[in-house]
Amino acid sequence: MTSFVPNEPVVLLTASEARSELPDLGAVLHACVADGAGVGFVLPLSQEAAEAFWASRLAGIESGERFLLVARLEGRIVGTVMLELAGQDNGRHRAEVAKLLVHPGARRKGLAKQLLTALDGLAISLDRTLLVLDTVTGDVAEGLYPKCGYTCVGTIPAYASSPHGDLDATTVFYKQL
Repeated sequence: MTSFVPNEPVVLLTASEARSELPDLGAVLHACVADGAGVGFVLPLSQEAAEAFWASRLAGIESGERFLLVARLEGRIVGTVMLELAGQDNGRHRAEVAKLLVHPGARRKGLAKQLLTALDGLAISLDRTLLVLDTVTGDVAEGLYPKCGYTCVGTIPAYASSPHGDLDATTVFYKQL
């Protein structure tokens, strides 16, 4: 575990805290996928399936292989991002950014940038100096990452199904801290 403490409204959740927040976590994922976010799910996505996804991440949070940051507005979780540590001996300096989500009703408030800024601090506290991620090519998030210091590596065509079943390209980014 780390002693890292992010700035409000971002909070680092323990596995037990995340378990108690499964309905809110599921609601954010459900709303983002319904809004077209290409984050690994196709429609229809039920609230139960969205909560089950987050439940499947709890063991990694408990073991310290994964960290979950959330953003809250008026006490409710409206944004998420995970830091997934590379476990290979030759990759102990890097981590993957996953599930950067902001509920459609909470967008345009700077929460995604705040989550990514907190993620940088968390990564540094864990001696991770290289972050990697991928995002749907052409998605609004693709424009966010360069503004937050990420460098585009390239694009992979027909990488994953969109929520509606079409094949989307993905753009790969990295950031050195």
